[in-house]
Amino acid sequence: MSTLAEKYKGEVVPALKKQFGYQNVMAIPKLSKVVVNMGVGEAIGEAKTLDQAVEEMGAIVGQKPSITRAKKSIANFKLRAGMPIGCRVTLRGRMMYEFMNRLMNLALPRVRDFRGVPAKGFDGRGNYTLGLKDQLVFPEINYSKVQKVKGMNVSIVTTARTDEESLALLTHLGMPFRKN
Repeated sequence: MSTLAEKYKGEVVPALKKQFGYQNVMAIPKLSKVVVNMGVGEAIGEAKTLDQAVEEMGAIVGQKPSITRAKKSIANFKLRAGMPIGCRVTLRGRMMYEFMNRLMNLALPRVRDFRGVPAKGFDGRGNYTLGLKDQLVFPEINYSKVQKVKGMNVSIVTTARTDEESLALLTHLGMPFRKN
């Protein structure tokens, strides 16, 4: 079992139960899934860019990503419906906790001028989305093999009903939120 999963069961569940006064253990918010998405707009002109993005994301998350395709044609971008334009991975269970542990403890502190992640990324339903500007913050990426810096979105889906509950869950798990 992951260290983050053990921390959730041992420390976070009692803290949230005390903070919000939950009567039932099943009402306590938990992580449901983590979706990592990388849009590669340059893949329209050069297909090798997408292959490299898939390889890098696979190394980061430890799971093979699926390729996302364009839903509509956009003439100004020379984009046709069905063209591959990105990749994404949905993580659950052990892989999700391992990725979250590496994200919070290894990758985010390596971001340049890091002062914490903004607390504005909540969607009103208890889910949090975080954008990373480059993939080089993850130690799994070999710096010499990267041809182009690509950003990625990390969406953390929780069972919390409100943003306040989700913020408390992620804070107790160790997400470094920015101080106001």
